[in-house]
Amino acid sequence: MRVIKRPALSDVSAVALADTFKVLGDVTRVRILDAVSRSELCVCDIARLVGLSESAVSHQLRLLRGTRLVRARRHGRQVFYTLDDQHIVGLFEQGLEHVEERAGADLRIRPGRTPRPISRQQVRS
Repeated sequence: MRVIKRPALSDVSAVALADTFKVLGDVTRVRILDAVSRSELCVCDIARLVGLSESAVSHQLRLLRGTRLVRARRHGRQVFYTLDDQHIVGLFEQGLEHVEERAGADLRIRPGRTPRPISRQQVRS
């Protein structure tokens, strides 16, 4: 007989977790999370990295903020974004490790994929 180590999810927790994974189910948002997982970035830098308009990035960031996956910090007129906390960093890293492990090394070096890591200088150029 197996011993259950934690209680079952509450309805509220199950819905919140499903919403989080639903938001993570979009390629554009995953690319944005990848960008802000490396360093704090403004909308224009994120847009340049993911190849979208600033308006499109702002829309996606609004969804990511709503699910507390990213947080914003205002500095003058600019707003900078980063992953919300270490839990999100861990979730993102574990998810990435999972898919790369299952797909093998070819996923890491697929043509057309942005090489890791991107330095702050590369963002500005």
